Amino acid sequence: MDKEERKTINQGQEDEMEIYGYNLSRWKIAIVSLGVICTGGFLLLLLYWMPEWRVKATCIRAAVKDCEVVLLRTTDEFRVWFCAKIRLLSLETHPFLSPKSTANKVSNGHAVHLIENPAEENRHELSKYPQTQLQQIRYFTHHSVKYFWNDTIHNFDFLKGLDEGVSCTSIYEKHSAGLTKGMHAYRKLLYGVNEITVKVPSVFKLLIKEVLNPFYIFQLFSVILWCTDEYYYYALAIVIMSLVSIVSSLYSIRKQYVMLHDMVAAHSTVRVSVCRVNEEIEEIFSTDLVPGDVMVIPLNGTIMPCDAVLINGTCIVNESMLTGESVPVTKTNLPNPSVDIKGMGDELYNPETHKRHTLFCGTTVIQTRFYTGELVKAVVVRTGFSTSKGQLVRSILYPKPTDFKLYRDAYLFLLCLVAVAGIGFVYTIINSILNEVEVGVIIIESLDIITITVPPALPAAMTAGIVYAQRRLKKIGIFCISPQRINICGQLNLVCFDKTGTLTEDGLDLWGIQRVENAQFLLPEENVCNEVLVKSQFVACMATCHSLTKIGGVLSGDPLDLKMFEAIGWILEEATEEETALHNRIMPTVVRPPKQLLPESTPAGNQEMELFELPAIYEIGIVRQFPFSSALQRMSVVARVLGDKKMDAYMKGAPEVIASLCKPETVPVDFEKVLEDFTKQGFRVIALAHRKLESKLTWHKVQNISRDTIENNMDFMGLIIMQNKLKQETPAVLEDLHKANIRTVMVTGDNMLTAVSVARDCGMILPQDKVIIAEALPPKDGKVAKINWHYADSLTQCSNSSAINSEAIPIKLVHDSLEDLQVTRYHFAMNGKSFSVILEHFQDLVPKLMLHGTVFARMAPDQKTQLVEALQNVDYFVGMCGDGANDCGALKRAHGGISLSELEASVASPFTSKTPSISCVPNLIREGRAALITSFCVFKFMALYSIIQYFSVTLLYSVLSNLGDFQFLFIDLAIILVVVFTMSLNPAWKELVAQRPPSGLISGALLFSVLSQIIICVGFQSLGFFWVKQQPWYEVWHPHSDACNTTRSLYWNSSHLHNETELDEHNIQNYENTTVFFISSFQYLIVAIAFSKGKPFRQPCYKNYFFVVSVIILYVFILFIMLHPVASVDQVLQIVCVPYHWRVTMLIIVLVNAFVSIMVEVSVDRWGKCCLSWALRCRKKIPKAKYMYLAQELLVDPEWPPKPQTTTEAKALVKENGSCQIITIT
Repeated sequence: MDKEERKTINQGQEDEMEIYGYNLSRWKIAIVSLGVICTGGFLLLLLYWMPEWRVKATCIRAAVKDCEVVLLRTTDEFRVWFCAKIRLLSLETHPFLSPKSTANKVSNGHAVHLIENPAEENRHELSKYPQTQLQQIRYFTHHSVKYFWNDTIHNFDFLKGLDEGVSCTSIYEKHSAGLTKGMHAYRKLLYGVNEITVKVPSVFKLLIKEVLNPFYIFQLFSVILWCTDEYYYYALAIVIMSLVSIVSSLYSIRKQYVMLHDMVAAHSTVRVSVCRVNEEIEEIFSTDLVPGDVMVIPLNGTIMPCDAVLINGTCIVNESMLTGESVPVTKTNLPNPSVDIKGMGDELYNPETHKRHTLFCGTTVIQTRFYTGELVKAVVVRTGFSTSKGQLVRSILYPKPTDFKLYRDAYLFLLCLVAVAGIGFVYTIINSILNEVEVGVIIIESLDIITITVPPALPAAMTAGIVYAQRRLKKIGIFCISPQRINICGQLNLVCFDKTGTLTEDGLDLWGIQRVENAQFLLPEENVCNEVLVKSQFVACMATCHSLTKIGGVLSGDPLDLKMFEAIGWILEEATEEETALHNRIMPTVVRPPKQLLPESTPAGNQEMELFELPAIYEIGIVRQFPFSSALQRMSVVARVLGDKKMDAYMKGAPEVIASLCKPETVPVDFEKVLEDFTKQGFRVIALAHRKLESKLTWHKVQNISRDTIENNMDFMGLIIMQNKLKQETPAVLEDLHKANIRTVMVTGDNMLTAVSVARDCGMILPQDKVIIAEALPPKDGKVAKINWHYADSLTQCSNSSAINSEAIPIKLVHDSLEDLQVTRYHFAMNGKSFSVILEHFQDLVPKLMLHGTVFARMAPDQKTQLVEALQNVDYFVGMCGDGANDCGALKRAHGGISLSELEASVASPFTSKTPSISCVPNLIREGRAALITSFCVFKFMALYSIIQYFSVTLLYSVLSNLGDFQFLFIDLAIILVVVFTMSLNPAWKELVAQRPPSGLISGALLFSVLSQIIICVGFQSLGFFWVKQQPWYEVWHPHSDACNTTRSLYWNSSHLHNETELDEHNIQNYENTTVFFISSFQYLIVAIAFSKGKPFRQPCYKNYFFVVSVIILYVFILFIMLHPVASVDQVLQIVCVPYHWRVTMLIIVLVNAFVSIMVEVSVDRWGKCCLSWALRCRKKIPKAKYMYLAQELLVDPEWPPKPQTTTEAKALVKENGSCQIITIT
């Protein structure tokens, strides 16, 4: 049954989960209720923390189809459990639904729309959701998504809109007419309200959730225990600390919720017009929209309340909310395959593929263009949390847990402390029984030892360093929405950079043009704005082939298009709404050159003649635009010169793509060489092409023609050369990263050779390094997939270039670090298409390519995310720095994503830099390293504090004594809290160093450091404890004891006699207690100084003035009360008077302890690593990180790197190891 009933939902997706069915069991609930009563509610808490236990304890397994509760578990490495209750959706509740037809549908296992539209039978529709009862559908909600039972697949599935499995044809044929009111009501019942709701939880709800945190429950237990033991002051101090912590935590959590709520709710409800089947227009609230509704886009624009596909007209949209680019984008209507010349009726609609025709939720439609009398219409495809904006909000509301070794080790360490506490617990009970102590006292003291060993202040202490780091980052303009990631940034050893706008300047400058005539390149020309070229097809293409538009009288659009249009100095005029209304067709956008550029056609002197010439002015109207598509890497337009009979098609785009769509005879023979020359110099090259269209193509036919019909058989016209300058700070920042052994990778949407050139210019690839281009080809015509290896640089100069072997590619290996394996002499470069083929067909080559892949060009947004994942799979800690434009997914997926854009798209990024410069990357890594080292220091210190106090108490328990309430208070508040919160203040070191901090607490040097300090502290404390008993003046202390033998002490003792006897029942005052108290108080300060590391990750300890001042004050105070007793202080701290020579002896013990502790810590720092690496070399230990292990393997691999001009083929039977072979092409 188990195997059979374990189903998987969201298969193959990021949020894939296993699902198990359960039914509530009364007898189990009864037993659990009894257990809750017996454990005083603790069992209830345990079940609240563990959803899996909760379900298994109260339910029995059942078939998923008929269950009442589902248990979900994520399939990623975190294996997180969730549970959800099954609900029933009643379909008879709406007046528009005819119960009879619904019953018929449902009884057939269908829950489709009503009978009004029988043609509607798309497979994505609600046709497979059967019911146990006629009018009910079973569903559950998880992370704001509803999952309905689907009888076809015998599993739960979320309700899809029109974004999956719907062809472009059916969007026009079946969905363009709109829905009837009945169908709309039916769908609304299933899809629910169209809104992205971010509920701000009430303060009470947040408080309960926060208070039920295991940490606070443990604190509550500690406080109750201390109150029963009359440690009221310390209990009160912990309560105040906890309250401050809870209030600040509630404030920050609620503030984040309110911010997100305001961002989403700002435009969540608007009034929209929708078309109904009978062509009537109905005005409804945007919250009532459902997939299939036809929405009318208003003239003056709107903020989109859903995802919709345009079926009529054109829109200018600002998509900065999604992409981070505030450049207006032109959206055109979805091509209608049924009216295209070259029908592509079977093409499925996909919001990503057809994003140039899709209006996304949350984006702003600035203005619309339309046919006369025809409205600009869009079919709603997704609503609510299914929209692109909804998915973005979900990723913020339900982030993936961050897995970091430090936090896993912290839990392990706490478990070790619990084990130590367990030993103390048993020891206390045995010792107390042997000494015939009362049962009540045994219980309190044995439990007390647990609260001492597991310090309640630990989480507060751990977060202090991160909070300080966050504050320092804010000062340098880096904002952080995920503070836990700051520590992870300290581990980054690879950073991916976007190119345009990140490494290079945002804008491009026109360097020049190189025209082609008679299939031959002319010389490059700098000035395009001249009389000779004004009427040329080349300039006409530059004037028309763009997506510029006028918004508020100002030209706006893609920066590249703007630069190109400004270079020719033409004027763009758009039709006004009034003009459009006068004509029976859409008025074209018109471009024309300025008058001074036009050659004079007649002698200028006759004014009448000039007036006569005016209508014949040179103007070009843009009839149809096919917007730029990053998948196709090109854009094209159909235009007509005023007065011409035939129309012209112009195209511009990536040179390789444009050349492939032109007549071969028009492309120059040296095209590839010229292109390579420009790209190697780092220029961005764009090619232009043109052809005259047949005269039979009328205006109306052009509006419905397919893109492929236009974009072929063109004449190649030449190249536009744009310059993309490096940002001033780029080379220096990359050099800093390389010095710190941090690998850098370029991920760009630009041409590969341009990217390689920029990588060389900025120092990512050194001049002497070789670049190997991996060109992967997918399987075709029965042939298997293959990779061709080319060397980017001409290797003809090298005599043995064709025989490069691994010996010719030296790899530096340093005895104490495998990091230097990255310093190699070759780099791989590939484009997005090759990357996809390699991922699919050459799985075993992926890790090898990740090890040396430096340039990834022409990468689509989802490929950037896949690249980050592939790098993480070989154990790199990956940082990603981009301008937020199309890096959203990668920024979110990386261990440390830094967005250089402050627009809303960057909300998905953990870090946002105020200054759009990559100098924020080393700053973030430095702060991350400082925060990480601070976390280690604090953790080590808190562990030592626990053990020192635990040992003090254990020693005192042996003589049936304990530390006094005010002694605990002084140690925990005056020493520990002050030290912890000031030792975290060390700022980051000025520069990045090659050494990296350890990633976890369980590392040899770190454990040795902690264990050695424990042994030292325990040793010196025991020395004092046992030595005091050997003193000639020692006796079991009683109120009349007089070891000091001074009148002052006699007077002091006798005058407080009554008070002493009262306190004596706890036996706090004795010589052992005083000795242990003084020695341990100094030990806390000694380990604080020993553990406060400075270089190479933090500023030295003495620069942390708060810490230095605090420690000095504490030292002076403890020294003063030890060497010069003050009666009032002694009374409060319950210290007894001891002879002066014993005070000096204690001082000597403390000084020797300090010397030994600091010398051991310095030795561990200096020699620990060497000894450890020597021990590892003796054992020949395999490196933990996969990339290091791989680098070692590749050192001895004679076949790697691949030789130039060779091909690697995928075997027909793809299997585990050795799934490819190398075949040399002869």
